[in-house]
Amino acid sequence: MKKYIVLLRGINVSGKNKLPMAELRELLNDLGFKNVQTYIQSGNIILESDEGKSVICNKINEGIQNKFGFDVPVIARTIPQFKKAIASYPFPIDNTKIVGFVFLNKKVYVSKIEVKDIGNDKYLIDNDMVFIYCETGFAKTKLSNNLFERKLLVSATTRNYNTTLKLLELAESN
Repeated sequence: MKKYIVLLRGINVSGKNKLPMAELRELLNDLGFKNVQTYIQSGNIILESDEGKSVICNKINEGIQNKFGFDVPVIARTIPQFKKAIASYPFPIDNTKIVGFVFLNKKVYVSKIEVKDIGNDKYLIDNDMVFIYCETGFAKTKLSNNLFERKLLVSATTRNYNTTLKLLELAESN
């Protein structure tokens, strides 16, 4: 069994796509995943499976559609992939409130996209990740999931520095 960190996009946001974590854990157990754990209410999951990432993502997506009635992008990473993402962060981390990791559902083969008026915000595209540094704050930055999805033709979900580190810590502690 391999351990995965699974990220759901767009659940429990402003009353939309409500997904209680207890019911999500129950669904994931019913789907055959082992040692299922969730972290906060925003779609962060740690689980074990013998299956590969794409099978896991498809199973979870279909399970949520069947049980809860909405389509949620699902992105999975292994512990080594999570560690690599954290170690590869290219910008300063002295203010962790403006540090973000955008997880993409597939590799992209571009390094730049056109984004106007981002001020001092920065981004770096690296395969299936986008690293963001948002001096304006996450609420005001133009470097959003929607922007990256539209420009890169992917599904994307962002986690801040503290959540990303906590997910890795939880995954490594079990």
